[in-house]
This record gives sequence, C-alpha cells and structure tokens, in this order.
Amino acid sequence: MKVICARCGKERESMEVRCKRCGGPFKVDLEDLPLSKNMRENFPYLEKWISLGEWNTPLIMEGKIMYKLDFLNPTGSYKDRGSVTLISYLKQKGITSISEDSSGNAGASIAAYGSAAGMSVKIFVPSSARGAKLRQIEAYGSKVIKVDGSREDVSRAAESSGSYYASHVLQPFFRDGIRSLAYELARQAQKIDEVFIPTSAGTLLLGLFEGFRHLTSQGIIRDIPKLIAVQTEQVMPVCSKLNGVQYSPPEKVTSLADALVSTNPFLLKEMIDILKKYGECVVVNEDEILSSWRELARKGLYVEYSSATTLAALKKQGSEGFSVLLLTGSGLKIG
Repeated sequence: MKVICARCGKERESMEVRCKRCGGPFKVDLEDLPLSKNMRENFPYLEKWISLGEWNTPLIMEGKIMYKLDFLNPTGSYKDRGSVTLISYLKQKGITSISEDSSGNAGASIAAYGSAAGMSVKIFVPSSARGAKLRQIEAYGSKVIKVDGSREDVSRAAESSGSYYASHVLQPFFRDGIRSLAYELARQAQKIDEVFIPTSAGTLLLGLFEGFRHLTSQGIIRDIPKLIAVQTEQVMPVCSKLNGVQYSPPEKVTSLADALVSTNPFLLKEMIDILKKYGECVVVNEDEILSSWRELARKGLYVEYSSATTLAALKKQGSEGFSVLLLTGSGLKIG
C-alpha cells in the first residue's frame, strides 16, 4: 500500500504532513487491496494495534431509518476509528511525543489512544475552550496548552510544538481508519440508499467514502450510497461551495452543534469533489437541531447536538429509501 497526495499523486517520502510538491493532503492508496472478512486485515500497514475496544457499534432500525450508534466507541465518538489506526502506526514508527489541535472529540480521542500507547501528548486548544470535552482530555493525562487567537493560530502552535504533529485532519492514517465504518454498515444493513453525515473538517465524509469505494471495487456492494453532508447555518462552507450559496462565517461560532466548527476546512476540495458525484449537502438551523435532539433523546439515544443534525436533515428533505443516520458523539459530552 502506498500513501500519495490526494491532489497531485506524489508519493509520501517519509512522515511529512503535507505534500512537498503541492501542499495537499495525503491519502492511503487502496488499489489492489483485497477485502478481508477479518476487519484488522484491511489495514495491512499495522502489525500491532493499540486498541481500546473500538468498532462494532450497534445499528438499530426504525422502519427505513437506521441509527448508527457510533457514539458508543470508547471515548464517546467516532473519532476513535481514526485514532486507533493513526496512533498504532505512529507507535510502530517509534514516535513517542505527539501534538494535536482540538478542544473536542478528536483531542479527547487522540489523548486517550496516545496515553494507551505510552506517548507524551500535548493537545493545543483555543484559550476560550472549556467544558466536558476539555476535562476528558485532561483526565487522560495529556498536557493541555491554551492558545490565544484564531483556530489557525492554534493549529500553527501545535504543528510547531517540537512534537510530531498528529493532526486528525492532515494525517492520512487517521482518515483511513474511518473506512472501518463503511465495512460495518455493509455488514449490518441489507440495503443502504443514503447516509446522513455531520460534516465539518471532512475526515468522516472522506474516510467513509473510501470505505464504500473499496467495497464497490471488490464487488461487495453494487453502488456507493448517496452521501448527504449536513452542516449548520453558522458553519456551512461545504454547502455554500457545493450549492452556490453566499456564506460569511461568524466571528465566533455559537451553534449548539459545537463539534461542527470548521469554517474554512483544509479538505474542502476533496469533499466537494466527492459530493458533486456521489451526494449533496443540506443546511439545518438551530431550532431544527434542538427539536431533533429532543426527539432522539425520547428514543433513548442521548447524543451530542452535532449528531442530531442528521435527523434534522432527514426531516427537512425527506428520505429516498433506506437511510443511515450517523450518530457520532455522546450526549454525555454536553456541558
């Protein structure tokens, strides 16, 4: 398996974070990789796993609507699918000290898996960061470093920290781990017409797409399901670009969906390229999010507001068949 630039095709030379030729993101090239029923074997670059019991989350069905309970991963979010592959790979490469920039689910997940791997972990967060997710990061023993300024300032501080930059956005082995979600859905559901995806930085959308593309190339499924990216009125760069709608990000994001905060995602081009061919983008407002969150809670599904955007989008535009709603984060993280 090779790691190549998603934009120009240049092969990764070593452990660089961006392509040296064009500055683009790297991706794992799955060409000629046979699909195995043993999930671990679909990630042949890993010899030993730093596992906390991730994967195999439940899928429950209500008519033609399926809820994928990915908030039941070990740290309470789908991000563990990416952290297990990234951290296992970095451990294999002898990396002992890492940095990451996230005050949310990614930071908590990287902190947990990094700690399990015996690594020194520094998580860079905005100076305004607070709440349950930040306490979770600190509980794993990571050093939390608050940075004044913009989200870009936080990223730059993490990348220049002196530790290896284990960015969940830029690292290809993080994104690659998320294709495990597609394999599970194909095994659990007899038919999937569309998947509703909370969309921010793009790791979930891109990783899921690669998994479905692998499944189609191996003849396991006939077609890639329609991929429906869901964004909020405050954070809608993907929907704006795809649908040709004017969008000006707010100075400060105050949406209930606080896991969806990437107003200028680095992976925007890659998301747009996929959605033009395989999906669409839907915007939901705060009232729709809150109403859907309450509805999910009444079903016994206590999730983050960001997860509830999927139900809000389905209710807003209706369903075209058998629909999967990705419930990505636990409600226990609220507050």
